[in-house]
Amino acid sequence: MRALAIAATGMSAQQLNVEVIANNIANINTTSYKRSRAEFTDLFYQVDRMQGVPNRAGEAAVPEGAKLGLGVRSVAVRKLHLQGSLAQTGNTYDLAVNGRGWFQVAGPNGETLYTRAGSFNTNADRQLVTADGYTVDPVIIIPQGTVDVTVNESGQVFAKLDNEIAPRQVGQLNLANFANEAGLDPLGGNLYRETLASGVPVVGVPGDPGYGKIHQHYLESSNVDPVKEITELISAQRSYEMNSKVIQAADDMAQTISKGLR
Repeated sequence: MRALAIAATGMSAQQLNVEVIANNIANINTTSYKRSRAEFTDLFYQVDRMQGVPNRAGEAAVPEGAKLGLGVRSVAVRKLHLQGSLAQTGNTYDLAVNGRGWFQVAGPNGETLYTRAGSFNTNADRQLVTADGYTVDPVIIIPQGTVDVTVNESGQVFAKLDNEIAPRQVGQLNLANFANEAGLDPLGGNLYRETLASGVPVVGVPGDPGYGKIHQHYLESSNVDPVKEITELISAQRSYEMNSKVIQAADDMAQTISKGLR
């Protein structure tokens, strides 16, 4: 009975949907986390009767055919790269991007990775690094004796030394844009990798047309909406239950047939 197989694909789809929602809820407080959305498409159709062709030779074309869909399948789990709200932290090395753009960091083996999580700090060499110790690219070194660090909206980094009156510029933060941000490969740890689907990065200066501005003392919050996620969780649960009811009904029908043949 085809209803069993069709409903089974529906249960599998809703299970994936719940898993995606669970991951969104788990990361509700993750800095710069971008919520995901499961996307589905219908499976191919089994044709019992074609539309637009005559039923018999010399007759008029049939206006409607008879095609039975065979269920659903997952086609993608899409990252929704929408701006998260900015939360003030007061920390000198917390930087948030308001608008488009990604910080560049030097990952393992010299590979360039990308992040929106600007929760930076300095390492033993006074280099600006991520929470996992990856160096920000281009390298920015905070001089010995610095008493205050300022980062303006254009990404210029200034250090105020204890023996100097005026702050000195010690670096320039750049941002990278991609033609298709959804095509970036999420690696965990708030890091992403360039792929063929994302396109090559286009590096520019914060505040330029098409690039966001840098806000010091702020972090970008997760863009997960708790109310929306709970609503979608309930909907997915109900859909799963309805598919299971279809399987139960199809099984009861099959039992009726088998009992009638005895």
